[in-house]
Amino acid sequence: MAGWDTLRNLVKLEIVQRREEGCNVEGFESKWEEAGEDERRLMTIYDELAKLPIEPDYPFDEPSELEEIKRLRPSGALISFAEPGESEWRDKFRGAWLGRLSGCALGKPLEAGHMMGGGAGNPGWKNVQLWFEGADAWPIRGYTPEHSRAEQAGIDISRWCLRSTRERIAFMESDDDVRYTLLGLIMLEEKGLDWDSWNIGKLWHGRLTYSQVCTAETQAYLNFAQVSAHMSWDKPEDWNRKKDWVRTHLNPYREWIGAQIRADGFAYGAAGNPELAAELAWRDASFSHVKNGIYGEMFVAAMIAAAFVETDPEKIISAGLGQIPSTSRLAHDIRKAVEIARDTEDQVELVSRIWEAFKHYDPVHTNNNAALVAASLIYAKGDFEKGITTAVLGGWDTDCNGATVGSILGASLGADALPASWIDPLNDTLYADLHGFHPISISECADRSYRVFNKLRTR
Repeated sequence: MAGWDTLRNLVKLEIVQRREEGCNVEGFESKWEEAGEDERRLMTIYDELAKLPIEPDYPFDEPSELEEIKRLRPSGALISFAEPGESEWRDKFRGAWLGRLSGCALGKPLEAGHMMGGGAGNPGWKNVQLWFEGADAWPIRGYTPEHSRAEQAGIDISRWCLRSTRERIAFMESDDDVRYTLLGLIMLEEKGLDWDSWNIGKLWHGRLTYSQVCTAETQAYLNFAQVSAHMSWDKPEDWNRKKDWVRTHLNPYREWIGAQIRADGFAYGAAGNPELAAELAWRDASFSHVKNGIYGEMFVAAMIAAAFVETDPEKIISAGLGQIPSTSRLAHDIRKAVEIARDTEDQVELVSRIWEAFKHYDPVHTNNNAALVAASLIYAKGDFEKGITTAVLGGWDTDCNGATVGSILGASLGADALPASWIDPLNDTLYADLHGFHPISISECADRSYRVFNKLRTR
């Protein structure tokens, strides 16, 4: 069973993952080369990698279980706020949904190889800039143009996402970033707070097709099928042991961005309560991710929850950092990104410096993308357009980062403060490729999130 990629490529990425986790992988690339396509030899290498210990001088402490994570959180991260009135709450929920979807739509056509990992002799952010310059649309002030003179240099956008381009956008088209937000809403509507990672697996198998999951989610989706049965919803007594296998077996993507993009639906239900938002994010992320992959969702969820009652980007980021281990690579990287952003006034200089600081990660890793999100928030200083355009200009996972920054700023500012040029083209319409949500009005999604929030806070 391979899954998202061939077994050979999964093992190759496992070598990278174990190195990043602090293991000595010397000699494993040679073994991998010699194994070729021999599946028996590749699985032997994989089993050896799984048994490697973390080196004693590794400078990070990165648990995956909630109580251990709490033990390593920094102190003093609580926020206080005056309770908004109902109309303000509703405006903020609409803002969060609209902000997320508009940021996602901006980045969606740019989720292409040259923009994500770089190409044509340029870093990814430069190719984003060249695309907009070649369409006479620089600096970025609107949705991605369908064509650009950059095409003459071999640079192109994702041709399967043209419905989100400037010339065609008339609604929010289907996207995994959107589907997971809805799944979070569905879970809270159906289960309230009474659910865990087992229920996530059942929800995915019941609502998502195999073609709708990617990277870590693909591997967990497949692995969960090996430990569950369609005929039973009962969680096995040894689920915690099986869960660790589900989220790690042949899953070198377990610290990539997949969990981070799933935070919003849960965070909306915990608006104003970063700690609860982070706990719900942990329950979700721990189904498919470990360590920094989990922290990414917790960090983002806490920031979104804080943004409903806070406008200062420094305090919003502090609320996110307050829910993850200060001893982690992610916390280290976020602090570094914030320092870069504080020291940079120019948008292009900012994304260039962030790229250079974190380009050693895969384009869809948690840490580099979370760092770009944090830097974009600091740079934007509460300006919605500056926030989403900086997040998308930075390259890597463009739609994910635009969506996350849009969600945070939308929740903070409220819908009425968002620029019409970004909101009106969506026509209050979302197509999600989920039963009951294809199409649905964005305002209905916001209303349902607000109702869930009210239900949860009275418990």
